[in-house]
Amino acid sequence: MSLLSALSIVCGLMLHVCFSSLHTHYCAPRKTVPYQIDDLKSFREDGIFNYSTMLIRDDLGVLLLGAREAIYALDVNNISEKKSAVYWRVTEEKQRECTYKGKHAEVECRNYIRTLHSVNDTTVYVCGTNAFSPTCDYMTFANGQLMLKGKQEEGKGKCPFDPFQRYSSLMVGNDLYSATSINFLGSEPVILRSSNLALRSEFKSSWLSEPNFVYMDFVDESTASVDGDDDKVYLFFSENAMEYDFYSKVAVSRVARVCKGDMGGQRTLQRKWTTFLKARLDCSFPEPSLPPIVQDVFLMKHADWGKSVFYAVFTPQSGLSQVSAVCAYSVSAIRDIFNEGKFKTPVAVETSYVKWVMHTGEVPVPRPGACINNVARNMGINRSLELPDKTLQFIRDRPLMDEAVRPLTGKPLLVESGALLTRIVVDSVLALDGQRHDVMFIGTENGYIQKAVNYDGEMLIIEEIQVYENPEPISILRLSSKKSQGQLYVGSEFGAIQMPVSNCSRYQSCVDCILSRDPYCAWDLSTTQCSSIYSLTPSSNTALQSLKEGNVSQCPLPPDRVAAVDVALVPGNNIKLPCQLHSNLAHVRWRFSDKALESNDKYYIYSGGLLILNASELDAGLYVCDSVEQINSRTYNRTVAVYHLQLHSEPEVVTPTPSITVTKYFESIHTLNTAATEPAPGTGDEDPLSPETQSTVGRIGRLEVAVALLALLSLSLIGVIIWFWSRGHWKCLKFAQSSKDSESRNPSADYMHIQNRSSEIHFLGPESRIPCTGNNNHTAVDFKGNGEHHFTPMANISSLDGLGYIHDESEI
Repeated sequence: MSLLSALSIVCGLMLHVCFSSLHTHYCAPRKTVPYQIDDLKSFREDGIFNYSTMLIRDDLGVLLLGAREAIYALDVNNISEKKSAVYWRVTEEKQRECTYKGKHAEVECRNYIRTLHSVNDTTVYVCGTNAFSPTCDYMTFANGQLMLKGKQEEGKGKCPFDPFQRYSSLMVGNDLYSATSINFLGSEPVILRSSNLALRSEFKSSWLSEPNFVYMDFVDESTASVDGDDDKVYLFFSENAMEYDFYSKVAVSRVARVCKGDMGGQRTLQRKWTTFLKARLDCSFPEPSLPPIVQDVFLMKHADWGKSVFYAVFTPQSGLSQVSAVCAYSVSAIRDIFNEGKFKTPVAVETSYVKWVMHTGEVPVPRPGACINNVARNMGINRSLELPDKTLQFIRDRPLMDEAVRPLTGKPLLVESGALLTRIVVDSVLALDGQRHDVMFIGTENGYIQKAVNYDGEMLIIEEIQVYENPEPISILRLSSKKSQGQLYVGSEFGAIQMPVSNCSRYQSCVDCILSRDPYCAWDLSTTQCSSIYSLTPSSNTALQSLKEGNVSQCPLPPDRVAAVDVALVPGNNIKLPCQLHSNLAHVRWRFSDKALESNDKYYIYSGGLLILNASELDAGLYVCDSVEQINSRTYNRTVAVYHLQLHSEPEVVTPTPSITVTKYFESIHTLNTAATEPAPGTGDEDPLSPETQSTVGRIGRLEVAVALLALLSLSLIGVIIWFWSRGHWKCLKFAQSSKDSESRNPSADYMHIQNRSSEIHFLGPESRIPCTGNNNHTAVDFKGNGEHHFTPMANISSLDGLGYIHDESEI
């Protein structure tokens, strides 16, 4: 293919992606729950950091938490209660050796606990970095006490050298599967099985090219297998692509797998995997970008393993983008690609260049990379050691599949702009309608947990909860759903957090409870409370839940209308009327004498309320703020606030005596204006523009005071003009905002204030934050013009450092 043709294809693809991105729908959380220490249970110990390894032992009633040089046994129901702890510190000699090799003594040359796996009812296998000298040991929990057995063994290949390098491991029976680097420099990646028959991957770039390992899990595919297949271990990671022709390295996301019964080859691939296969993961971002990078994966297991689903979080590999996504992959779809798909093969181009293309030649039998199944057994092959060299040589040189694994839905389940996503766990919830729903809990880089669910293609982020007071990335996320009330456990650099999977008491009314569409919650008519479905009796017919439709028609009649708040109207003043929406996905509608208001040079509608500029006598009357939310084809309209503006008779201004000073005179005027324009108690927050009220000034007897007043007023006016001009607010008063009439409303006094975690002030048009099925472009005032401006969060993402590669054929 000519260079011109290749460029034409690339440009065409980029144009296609570019135009399709115009229709991107980004998801926004419906509710934002600010940090509240009373709703969370936390644990941290002074001087201990990196709470990044967890093992839930429901049978023992403890959460084992690994940190830097410490392992804790915490009460699984309340992690604030420490039951026991062991401290595994590096020796001075190890720390000195580590610093001699160029590592930081107080940061890298410590023992970071990276591995915690159950061996039996009372024993746990634990590994730590041990000052760049990985070491493992056995630990017991008996009689309420943790204890290391002191049987330390070599941890190379089981645990990373570098405490900040991504890795993954899994215990299957008594066999430890691990994916990490096997040398000090981190340049020799390996996928290792530590057992009586140890196996590892080849040290070839076609197998692993500077990988970042993410996740590993086990699928028992031998169960009810018609073709006698074997169980498998799946591994997710990113690495440098070998199939793309770029001038620089480009990373791609992969899924690989090996068979549990693999024993290696007899002559070829001795003590190496004979079943290692890998394929690219496809999770297309809506905007033109390099392939996204997988950050975390969770396996939602099903009784029928073929229906099990991997949920994966992806982020961009370029720091220029702030878009994250969640894609879901069927285990059966991945299996089909490995069992039936075509391979890629290297082809020499010119003298030193190798290009990877689809293999069109003959494929040996038994199929390369396949587990020992009925086909192999019928050929008299019962172990991988008996596989012919032709099959083994083929898979040794061609471990990559040609076809990429497509998402279960053909596209991402969730696409979100803003703080990047970091970790994910998934729970299966049986709702009152008898259907199961997969609820995703997703951690972010700024310390929030998002709860999301997919209702027949409609993605809803039910809420986002701030779990750390200060923004910090969530590094580990675990779920325990075996209790009547499921629990989430969160870990980061500075501590661990426990929170329930739901808090239905946040919803004070039936309408709030139903509109939340939280599968964990239902409105209990008998107690008139929003309650957890687990607290309801199985035969209860008094609970209401409408997850897909959000239908509130079954709710009891709402209480009386919202009471009007009297506000004094002083002609010439700017008047602020606060209004907080009940949902991030709702938009505001203001009415004056039952006529819809729009932003113009008279009315200024923003996220916190309405600003009436230069009020006059004609502005007196009733102002109503409605919260309008669209759910599928239904529109829900709720009155949030009502204000009655009444003309305020101006008090008599006493002419100041000749002895009055300019300072005292301004203080008296300020006191008068404050008393005249102060809103009713509980009606709001600060003005976005901080408008100062004006009042008529009486005559002043002395000429000197009048001159001084005039000079001060002129300077103040000039300062305000300069401030407006420098802030770009000069044209903000001309911002036009359209609004629509909605369907008939259901007045309600129910209102729950949800603070917005953003410190920015968003000036709303007809729509604010909108669910994924609508147009989710968030609009705000462009202070330099009359158009719209889309705010783009500027959070940073750290680049994925690649590992160097050394051709070393060292045996384990």
